[in-house]
Amino acid sequence: MRQNAMLLLWGLLLCTAGLLVSLEGCGGGGTATTSTTTTTTTTTTPVTGASTGKFQHVVIIFQENRSTDNLFHDPVLINNGADIASSGLNSSGETIPLQPESLVTTYDLSHAHSAFTSMYDNGKMDGADKIQVNCSPGVTNCGPANAQFYYVNASDVAPYFTMAETYTFGDRMFQTNQGPSFPAHQFILSGTSAPTATSNLFAAENPAGLTDPGSDTGCTAPSGQTVALIDPSGNESSSQYPCFDHPTLTDLLDTADVSWHYYAAAVSSSQSGIWVAPNAIQHICGPQTQSGQLTCTGTEWTDHVSLAYQKVLTDIASNQLAQVTWVTPDGSVSDHALSNDGGGPAWVASVVNAIGNSPYWSNTAIIITWDDWGGWYDHVAPTIYNSYEYGFRVPLIVIAPYAKPAYISHVTHDFGSILKFIEEVFSTPSLGYADARADDLADCFDYTQTPLTFQTIPAAVGAEYFINRKAPPIDPDDD
Repeated sequence: MRQNAMLLLWGLLLCTAGLLVSLEGCGGGGTATTSTTTTTTTTTTPVTGASTGKFQHVVIIFQENRSTDNLFHDPVLINNGADIASSGLNSSGETIPLQPESLVTTYDLSHAHSAFTSMYDNGKMDGADKIQVNCSPGVTNCGPANAQFYYVNASDVAPYFTMAETYTFGDRMFQTNQGPSFPAHQFILSGTSAPTATSNLFAAENPAGLTDPGSDTGCTAPSGQTVALIDPSGNESSSQYPCFDHPTLTDLLDTADVSWHYYAAAVSSSQSGIWVAPNAIQHICGPQTQSGQLTCTGTEWTDHVSLAYQKVLTDIASNQLAQVTWVTPDGSVSDHALSNDGGGPAWVASVVNAIGNSPYWSNTAIIITWDDWGGWYDHVAPTIYNSYEYGFRVPLIVIAPYAKPAYISHVTHDFGSILKFIEEVFSTPSLGYADARADDLADCFDYTQTPLTFQTIPAAVGAEYFINRKAPPIDPDDD
């Protein structure tokens, strides 16, 4: 799906603007230890669909590391037909009942690509017990028995359940890639984690050489940092510096004069970790050395990226919401095992409530999903397209005045579906990556229905709590 016509169109555009440095014809850029290219053709005709004209804003809320079986053990959804398991198979063929657990845990599970292959086990979905359990240094008796086979207590995630029961919940939403957070965040921005537009390699893991997961990565990483690349046969025998360049959805939006913004958290104004996707794109970051430190200085970065995740709330309140918005969390509100403090559901509800109780509600689609499965058991085997797509199920909630109410979507979606939906809303061409194969979330909407009236999502704390929160951001505790 590396589309030649799109490469020529966007390569010419970005080279002309002096922004792209790693594609052939522009020169420069990082080099992998192996290189392979593919060439196909596509059309640059704008993508259109029923959503055109209905929405002026799309907000993607991207949380962390939960499978569908783990996070949405909701009796209401199950009674309405959602495919949520109460037990799973281990590698010995034993049936393991899923047990309740707090959203806040003292352990984490591996979600590296190798953890995917263990759990997937050629489609048998019986290898979750082989996934490594990780705890903080010095902790003994790390994790409970069958640590992978747990679901989150309903009381811990009540706002999520309310959203899913009220609007559209997807039980066939798959993470596009088969690995951890760094490549997953690339897919939600670009539909790929390939280093260049013509490469058939994918970034497969989180970068190696991080001093901690919140450290600088991407185009501001230290010189010794690398990221493993996976080839079409599934080998991770090559690597490169984790700074990429290829067309992203933001390029399509810029060309169509559609505003966009990316909200994230960082432990300081100069640090951008594995959850900050634009940092790994050369022509967005525009890395320069300032005061001895690599820093993103590009106009695309300074105009469109905020390393204060709560700013989305004040921007909504001051009528500054961009037409397309990515909202990524601080570790404390991320839902990530081991590092979260239980605030994720209230955090997400605060963003949804801010939009729902504002004039934006009438023309906004909110799409909530999770970046990867986090190592938790899930019983649905994904369709495998190549050595790195699809990954396991992650939850999906679609909230909008035209979202189908109390609806369970059984249609296969992935991160490319979100990108394709945005392309349709704003009549842009296709990127030609994961979006080209994906559906467009069409079954989640009914554009003929009377627009839904927003009802505030109850949560323990609201927007003011997060706006005024003084605690420093918590690094993602990822592996």
